[in-house]
This record gives sequence, structure tokens and C-alpha cells, in this order.
Amino acid sequence: MTHGVASPRVCLTIWALLLLFTAITVVVAGIDLGVMNVVVMLAIAVTKALLVILYFMDVRDAPQLTRIVVASGFAWFVLLVAFTMADVLTRG
Repeated sequence: MTHGVASPRVCLTIWALLLLFTAITVVVAGIDLGVMNVVVMLAIAVTKALLVILYFMDVRDAPQLTRIVVASGFAWFVLLVAFTMADVLTRG
């Protein structure tokens, strides 16, 4: 079983994207979007987590069972966040 190692160009691109998303998070934190601040920041965080999982943890080139386990964990996380957001957004 061989794993494909991401090229330095891909790693630098992902790193730059992570920095960009971090900067966007900082900018959005200073803008009053009401309840949508949490939604936007969570969307950015999930995107960053996906980039880290896929590229820096090499899940893209992992065996099928590893992909299933990671996808299950990520789906569970999304479900928990969705229910939490449903609770927060429906409060008076």
C-alpha cells in the first residue's frame, strides 16, 4: 500500500487557504451579523477542518475503511453542530 505525498506546491496552497480563511474569520468577527456570525464562522471552521483532514492528514489517499471512519466522524460532528444551531437559532 503506497500513499501519495502531496507536492510542496499543494501544501503551500492549502496553507495559504487556511491563512486566508483565518483572516476572513477575524474580519467577520468584527462585523455584526447577528446570529449569522456563528453560522458563518462555523462554515469557515468546517471548511478549514476539511482541508486539514483531506490534505494534511492524507485521508484523500487513505484506504477505504479509513475514509469511512473519518467520514462517519465528520458526519456525526456535522449532526451535532446542526442540532446545536437549531437550538440556538430558535431561542427567543
